[in-house]
Amino acid sequence: MFDKEENFLNRELSWLKFNDRVVNESNDLSKPLLERLKFIAIASSNLDEFFMIRVAGLKQQVESGITKKDAAGLTATQQLILIDHSVRNLVRKQYRFLKKIIDEMQQENIGFGNVESVSITGRQWLDDYFYNAIYPILTPLAINASHPFPVLANKSLNLAVLLNRGTEESQIAIIPVPSVLPRMIEVPNQGNGHTFVFLEDVITSYCTYLFCGYLIKEVIPFRITRNADLLIDGEGAEDLLVEVEKSLRQRKRGEPVRLEIGKTQKTFLKNFLLKEFEIAGQDVYKIVGRIDVSCFMSITSLPGYDHLRHDPLIAQIPLDFQDKENLFDVIREKDILLHHPYESFKPVVDFIRQASVDPKVLAIKQTLYRVSGNSSIVGALVEAAKNGKQVTVVIEVRARFDEENNILWARCLEEAGCHVIYGVVGLKVHGKMALIIRQEDSRIRRYIHMGTGNYNDTTARLYSDMSLFTANEQIGADASNFFNMLLGYSQPSWGKLVVAPHGLRQHLKECIEREIELVAAGKGGHIIAKMNSLLDKDIILKLYEASCKGVKIELIIRGICSLKPGIEGVSSNITVRSIVGRFLEHHRIVYFANGGMPNLYLSSADWMKRNLSERVELLFPIEDQEMVARVKIMLEIMLKDNRKAYIMKSDGNYRPADKRSKAINSQEELYREAQIRAGAVLR
Repeated sequence: MFDKEENFLNRELSWLKFNDRVVNESNDLSKPLLERLKFIAIASSNLDEFFMIRVAGLKQQVESGITKKDAAGLTATQQLILIDHSVRNLVRKQYRFLKKIIDEMQQENIGFGNVESVSITGRQWLDDYFYNAIYPILTPLAINASHPFPVLANKSLNLAVLLNRGTEESQIAIIPVPSVLPRMIEVPNQGNGHTFVFLEDVITSYCTYLFCGYLIKEVIPFRITRNADLLIDGEGAEDLLVEVEKSLRQRKRGEPVRLEIGKTQKTFLKNFLLKEFEIAGQDVYKIVGRIDVSCFMSITSLPGYDHLRHDPLIAQIPLDFQDKENLFDVIREKDILLHHPYESFKPVVDFIRQASVDPKVLAIKQTLYRVSGNSSIVGALVEAAKNGKQVTVVIEVRARFDEENNILWARCLEEAGCHVIYGVVGLKVHGKMALIIRQEDSRIRRYIHMGTGNYNDTTARLYSDMSLFTANEQIGADASNFFNMLLGYSQPSWGKLVVAPHGLRQHLKECIEREIELVAAGKGGHIIAKMNSLLDKDIILKLYEASCKGVKIELIIRGICSLKPGIEGVSSNITVRSIVGRFLEHHRIVYFANGGMPNLYLSSADWMKRNLSERVELLFPIEDQEMVARVKIMLEIMLKDNRKAYIMKSDGNYRPADKRSKAINSQEELYREAQIRAGAVLR
């Protein structure tokens, strides 16, 4: 009944609408100027990943002759055509907003010039900088019969140079722009404020010194984006680490999927690049402005401009942990729920750090998916192993774009004496859990931490997530079973935890079905679910059924959503909103009213096929009724947001939430709630 193409949205176009909302944040004039610039850079990085993974995948389908349609009835070829149209509109908007920001930055004495516009003293400084810092690193590459076109790294910025000497035929050279140098170079002594020139402009200006005796006819910047999806046979790989490392090398030279090129009226170099990369015209993006504007992120932390940034958020230490030396004593008394980044991630780090030196701790078991470059948690695990604790770490070396970082940490942990498991054959381990096993008097006690986000102390300051500390014995038994499942051949039964891929999908469907039954019994049904993405067709069909049976469903979906709300006879009882603000909305929360006895769960899983069927994920209950009420209030605040929320219409497009009522910015409200709970401010 509901399984019709018109009832679903295409995944890729839905994601592009999300990135459009990110770009819109750069034009929010209520936001400080450098904060707006961040969203320009973020949208650019997002788009790179989209091409490297999603567009690349669609192109592979086309090349393989696959004509299968998605849930919305689109073939890969049709999707690529629609993506091209959407991306070009998005990029035009992005550069239009960037120009406005740059003009405003000029008024704040932050300027971007070209080499010719700097003062005489500035030019003298650039002369010295070029000869001493840039020139020794440059490697001009001639292209001729003896020197074939080079393999250029994915996402690297390059200059194509057209040369001529006398009556000889024109020659072509490629200059890779060194990524080891700052892309934006500050030129000193240019008056008040700061003046920056771009590295590629400096190289272009001094190009004649690289090709003595030649006339420079044209120089254009370009950048190639390649297929970066790792093809790893998880079932057949005898050594997963070796397979990942081999695939990482392949990523740097994957098939081209996008060519960005500086706009030019001449066609010789452009046609040459298209031929060499074997890329079609529809995959070429002529950029009026800077190629790869993710580089502007480096400017957002410029010293002396605090007035152009948000006031710093001081993550709160919950009252339960304030002035407490031993976290285990606190957790043994009661479950503790943290809301990051409004509440500090420090207790999570301290949990592992204290365990590493506590003589009563016998063992630590932990999953790691994405960790920071200078991870305090990994450092604590290393210390624990050195102190004789039994440390077992399940580290997912296939975490996309964190593979190299995770491999380095895995080897560091192994060298320290930790037992390291490189994921699970055929499945990515995405669930977040740390288990501490402690000898207390005559008994063993287990302390558990679980969360919706990664064990990453850097992103914990930028992403909104929730996490739970507990010493609950039933959850402790489940936690031991969880690690036994990951480390061996155990297929346990579960008490309180729900684990994908073995039971999470079915559990969600049963909870939705229960709300349907409660409506039939006259008790009403209500579901609130918050996540990053909603794509799983099976779950969407169940939500459509629930809507038609009278269940009220309120969805808070940050990014991709294939469900269409508000369709008469299908989803008229469903609303979908997306919140895009200062912090990346990352928690996965699901609330079932359950006839007045609510069930509340936190999870590592989005409602996507890959999460429910192809990954190891966790869903865990919040059973303390005070905590349930607290999270329900949080969800209600998000549902009332009319400053950073967008409402999806039945056609899949989004409109800003109605701003006519009292202003509510949910992230600001939730920070204030955290301050109140920590005793930092009064109500």
